[in-house]
Amino acid sequence: MTYSTPSVIVFDVNETLSDMSPLKARFVEVGAPAHLARIWFATLLRDGFALAAAGGSAKFAVIGSAILRGFLRDSALSRSLDDAVNHIMDGFGTLSVHPDIAEGIRALKSMEMRLVTLSNGSAQVAEDLLAGAGLRSDFEDLLTVEDAPAWKPVRAAYDYAADVCGVQPADMLLVAVHPWDIHGAAQAGLRTAWLNRTTEIYPDYFAAPDYTITSLGELATRLADDPVHTNREN
Repeated sequence: MTYSTPSVIVFDVNETLSDMSPLKARFVEVGAPAHLARIWFATLLRDGFALAAAGGSAKFAVIGSAILRGFLRDSALSRSLDDAVNHIMDGFGTLSVHPDIAEGIRALKSMEMRLVTLSNGSAQVAEDLLAGAGLRSDFEDLLTVEDAPAWKPVRAAYDYAADVCGVQPADMLLVAVHPWDIHGAAQAGLRTAWLNRTTEIYPDYFAAPDYTITSLGELATRLADDPVHTNREN
């Protein structure tokens, strides 16, 4: 099967574009241990996926806040539970992009690629993130599953993005740090780029990405050097 150069690059937001490590400090500031941040985020995703698998949905912030209430209940908080939850959730609006993002976005724009986001979180979080980095004008749309039938990685989320962009799924390429997102997009017919900034090993039970990159800037180079290919990478 032959793949042509994608016309639309779709970006996951949380952890792919945004550096979420500062949220650990927010946990500490309310009196909770820093390591709880990662467990909380994983649990948030788990419950969002469970709702999607069962045919339901809820907003990212609603799930996240509810789980925080349970996680923080046994901590010696430095403020009220309501204030602690709000302090942590408000942290999403203060995040910055990873250091490799701006250069990568400029490189892709120089190739006349259309850029959009597709997040399980809100469009406002993506708006704040990209505006703060001076990158908002590079994106034609900030899409969220709040407007789609289901959360990623359900096929309907990716189909929604393709419909909004007016292209076929095969004309899109998803960039994400999460293998589950890569797998979902691949199953929906999108091409994929796994952004692996660490030494993580890609799970072999998921569909393999078309590209594995360690920084976003590599993607433009790979696309320029390989405008048409016949196989997915192993």
